[in-house]
Amino acid sequence: MKVGLISDVHANLPALETVLDDMPAVDRIYCAGDVVGYNPWPAECVERVRDVAAATVRGNHDRTVETPERYAANRMAEAGLEHAKASLSDEQREWIGALPRAETFGGDRYLLVHSHPAAEREDAYVYPEEFPNLDRHMGEYDGIVLGHTHVQGCRAVAGGFVLNPGSVGQPRDGDPRAGYAVLDTTADGTDAVETYRVKYDVDRVAEAVRDADLPETTAERLYEGK
Repeated sequence: MKVGLISDVHANLPALETVLDDMPAVDRIYCAGDVVGYNPWPAECVERVRDVAAATVRGNHDRTVETPERYAANRMAEAGLEHAKASLSDEQREWIGALPRAETFGGDRYLLVHSHPAAEREDAYVYPEEFPNLDRHMGEYDGIVLGHTHVQGCRAVAGGFVLNPGSVGQPRDGDPRAGYAVLDTTADGTDAVETYRVKYDVDRVAEAVRDADLPETTAERLYEGK
């Protein structure tokens, strides 16, 4: 089975649509969370992810749509969440609120989370160089898929792999192209994973950021991938 993996869409509809158009034929798509936040299209991205993803887990921005003030120290994050709260329908907010912390797929062979797999460390960042530290969480899994850092990477861990497919809507690894990955469940280890980057219309997003009165820095960082 071929599985498309996306994460950290962050309300960036042009990036999401470009990723979905670019993605090779897959049997399922799974989303590692943060569908909303930062960018101008939260409602549209919720609907698109609901339409294409077999399962989605909650990210920290998804979890705080109702309480944007929790990000008062980060005006970009707070403004994006205020915009999401005002833009989403009651049904969409209910869907966001009901997202699980974790899911399994592929016959329970793979774990899907947004950040750290341990519930007590739900918001912890785990960068690719730290993936080997998750060996104790592999258990019987062939792979752990996570997001949150917006840094694409895959590492062999405990006979399987840990993967961040990269951010669709706000990469932070110095590459402004949208990121995603495809998993072949018939292969083993990192050989099962192929990561992708694809250019999208950043100018369109930057213009929409300004039209929505979101912070200028939200647009600027998209050009730099940070």
